[in-house]
Amino acid sequence: MFDATVAGSLPKPAWLAETGKLWPSWRGEGEALAQAKLDATLLWIKAQEDAGLAVIGDGEQSRQHFVHGFLERVEGIDFEHKVEMGIRRDRYKAMVPQVVGPLRLAGRVHEAEARFLRAHTQRRIKFTLPGPMTIVDTVADRFYGDRVKMAFAFAELLNQEARALEADGVDVVQFDEPAFNVYMEEAADWGVKALERAAEGLRCTTAVHICYGYGIQANIDWKNTLGDEWRQYEKVFPALAASRIDQVSLECIHSHVPPDLMALLAGKDVMVGVIDVASEVVETAEEVADTIGRALQFVPKERLIPCTNCGLAPMSRAVAEAKLKALGDGAALARSRLR
Repeated sequence: MFDATVAGSLPKPAWLAETGKLWPSWRGEGEALAQAKLDATLLWIKAQEDAGLAVIGDGEQSRQHFVHGFLERVEGIDFEHKVEMGIRRDRYKAMVPQVVGPLRLAGRVHEAEARFLRAHTQRRIKFTLPGPMTIVDTVADRFYGDRVKMAFAFAELLNQEARALEADGVDVVQFDEPAFNVYMEEAADWGVKALERAAEGLRCTTAVHICYGYGIQANIDWKNTLGDEWRQYEKVFPALAASRIDQVSLECIHSHVPPDLMALLAGKDVMVGVIDVASEVVETAEEVADTIGRALQFVPKERLIPCTNCGLAPMSRAVAEAKLKALGDGAALARSRLR
């Protein structure tokens, strides 16, 4: 009960990459960089275990960005000639690669990271992939001319990698879809269908993470425009409840999401965000347990998974470590309250 986990990313150590950035530059190259990525992964595996988390991730230590880390192994994408593009409905600008031809995988994407993760913990492991709609929103299309067609092309590639990750011993494959909170009508119309295509045939647990973004200023500014109630989830949760996806990750603590929207996910495991990624203030175990308690009004205890609101990548390592401990301690306290 209350098997805590993180949404995905964790900060990269200063010796691996720039700190405090969403698209950090690597400190090394070649074999030295490859080894440093695995060293950082091992560091965060141990930190998650020490914090008492039940489902362990790789912290996305081998990826510069959660989307581009997957795209680097996709043929038909031009990384040499990036263009500036507004993403998440022009919330902020980013330099993105261009889709210039038919999409194909150039081999395995995350085999080394997944097998390393599996080999270094006895706990259940989760691996994250970008969802097809979010990928479409983070590349410039110069070939398909149709967002839906391109999304399903990416979904096929994601499915290939997800099936291979399952064979690597991954217990939970999670697809990250922050775009679902931006293009709500499209998400309910074709986004969930593309997500299901990406998860097709998987026997392991499948999950989708839908948040309001990393704790960067552009996202904080956007949240300040959303008013006293954030009802974006209301548009897509019914479609997800009817889908074959097993778990849904959502933002909760310090947000304006009405908690009763969680009831729209009846029949699903719900990863409830009990750690704020937009604040350097570290939650207490009591605050985490209280957030879990409020969520229990709408989510059965056997289906509630304490989680972070989003990834912790842009945070400082010290704050992230403290927040992991608060997550584990708060989940333990919530369990003790129900005895």
